[in-house]
Amino acid sequence: TLGGNVGNKIGFFTISTLGNEQDFGDLIAQTETGGSVGSSTRAVVGGGYAPGNTDTIQYVQFSTKGNAADFGNRTNSVQAVGGASNETRGLFAGGETVNVVDYITIATIGNATDFGNLSANRSAPAGIASTTRAIFAGGYEPSRVNTVDYFTIGSTGDASDFGNLSATRSQMGSASSSTRGVTAGGSEPTIVNTMDYFTIASAGDATDFGDLTAARSTMKNGGSNGTRAVYCGGITPSTSNVMDYVTIASAGDATDFGDLEGANGQMSGVQSNGHGGLS
Repeated sequence: TLGGNVGNKIGFFTISTLGNEQDFGDLIAQTETGGSVGSSTRAVVGGGYAPGNTDTIQYVQFSTKGNAADFGNRTNSVQAVGGASNETRGLFAGGETVNVVDYITIATIGNATDFGNLSANRSAPAGIASTTRAIFAGGYEPSRVNTVDYFTIGSTGDASDFGNLSATRSQMGSASSSTRGVTAGGSEPTIVNTMDYFTIASAGDATDFGDLTAARSTMKNGGSNGTRAVYCGGITPSTSNVMDYVTIASAGDATDFGDLEGANGQMSGVQSNGHGGLS
């Protein structure tokens, strides 16, 4: 977990073993609502609010606990950014008043490059990905939407229509395996416990997955090892330390995983194990 309302904190947990969050290190600077991406070796967060919008990209190595290092800069400075990645590329999408999507090569430190555009300006879209596709669901522009866009990660270009969420919704948590993506919670505008899922290879509308243990929003990306998805913290409307998990292949309600070190929302998580890494 990277940043959030509590500042520059980085936390970690082992997805295959239930338990509480532990301390990993610190970000270079406080960041909330940044877009997060990861490979099997690195976790990266780009943009967000620091306070004030930032274009900074920061990263850590999973294998070594410690503080973040500078990666480069985004093409813009916005908050409420969506993030999705495969093992090679990470995409940062949208944010307040923009439809911009840019990307990085996760293994190579440097600045982001323009990828294309979302179908409309959109803040706080939920990002999920397989090895080939990145999907950005919901958000607000400024009204909440049920729009779902997708991109082919290996090819730059503008978004294509994927389908729709079960309702207009923003500020959801999200996580995925190589085949299925699950969005969780968010606001419609009331805060909800709803979870939807998509089969990433097949464009179409969302299907009901189940419910979180409690209604929460602003969870952003969760953690995934390809089997389990973990959704951390959020706002209920007060900040929460709850960690829920689901088995991605089996629709059903969430189960308690453990607790964050402290109540926190607006964090950026990294689902690296979804394409072969650590978390």
